[in-house]
Amino acid sequence: MSQMLALVIIVAILFIGDVVAVRTKAWIPSVFVCAILFLLGYWTFFPQDIVSLAGVPPTVASMMIYLLITNMGTLLSIQQLKEQWKTILISLAGILGIVVALFGIGTLLFGVETIIVAIPPLVGGVVSALIMSEGAAEAGLVSLSVFAIVIYVMQGFAGYPLTSIVLKKEGKMLLEKYRKGELTTNGGNVDVLTTTPEKELKLFSKMPAKYNTDYFKFFRLAFVGFLAYLVSTLLAPIVTVSPYVLCLLFGIIAASVGFLERQVLQKANGFGLAMMALMLFIFDGLKNATPSMMMEILYPLVGCIVLGVIGMYIFSFFIGKVLKVSKEMAFAVSLTALYGFPADYIITNEVINSLTEDEKEREALTGQMLPPMLVGGFISVTIVSVILAGFFVGFL
Repeated sequence: MSQMLALVIIVAILFIGDVVAVRTKAWIPSVFVCAILFLLGYWTFFPQDIVSLAGVPPTVASMMIYLLITNMGTLLSIQQLKEQWKTILISLAGILGIVVALFGIGTLLFGVETIIVAIPPLVGGVVSALIMSEGAAEAGLVSLSVFAIVIYVMQGFAGYPLTSIVLKKEGKMLLEKYRKGELTTNGGNVDVLTTTPEKELKLFSKMPAKYNTDYFKFFRLAFVGFLAYLVSTLLAPIVTVSPYVLCLLFGIIAASVGFLERQVLQKANGFGLAMMALMLFIFDGLKNATPSMMMEILYPLVGCIVLGVIGMYIFSFFIGKVLKVSKEMAFAVSLTALYGFPADYIITNEVINSLTEDEKEREALTGQMLPPMLVGGFISVTIVSVILAGFFVGFL
């Protein structure tokens, strides 16, 4: 197979996944569709190295991970997260619920290694799934390497419908309050993470804007990623710290001191390509998945997701009681760990639009429901999952 044919086929698969997700309003996740098509391809006519053949070998994917995680750090606004401190506590409690349920019961059913591999992807997204998949592969655990990707692909099926159900209950309750005059609109705080305020580049304030080219943005992003790698190697004799975790931390610091802009990778016009390379590399991990292996991991897959959701519900219920947040909202915030942004944004908007056609009522519901959903997904998927993956991968 030629390089360009390989590229056309695998990018077409990503596009088909997007189309199905859009048509079904994200009820069928794009990653699920892509995973099925990649599996069918590997089981029929795909060369085993189709992703590398198309131009995305492991070294390219590794580079993209450094850039993407450092870019994730630039999204963090301390002030906005302070305003959502209850949401952060609920999100952390939900994650703790997953960890306790899986380590408490899951290890007895599926074994310690399976649980170690399962937790970070279950709490997070594509990056944590990739970290655990690579870690399992390096440890010679081929089926668990595939398991990390499959659990990431499948967890949305539990998260989407449950979130929709509890958000509808919460929305109806809030709507009733609004109509009685007990709830005011919360304008101005809706796009908590989608419109992060621009930070001035303090360190380059005297530099003419025309020199802040795409390459200069890439250079600074790569430099921060390199610093994270360097510190992780310097710390290695004392303590093992994943360079990916440090990328997140260094990204936050670099944006705070004005070395990097917010969402710098998007502004350098590189985010789409980086995500494409990363997603292709994720699906490359399915090349080892035989039909018999898929049947073998089905039982732990379903078991881990069910146990994780139960643990989430119990812990979010109790923290919600303490913080005086409804059990529905608390559970919805916890569930964002199963899919993150943009699914949290899409589901919340879909629910709000289904509850009322009045623009003022929609505005009131959006102000109450969207900020905690966005922050919940951001905390679990972007921050905690990467930290957990960096920590857990050392135990494989």
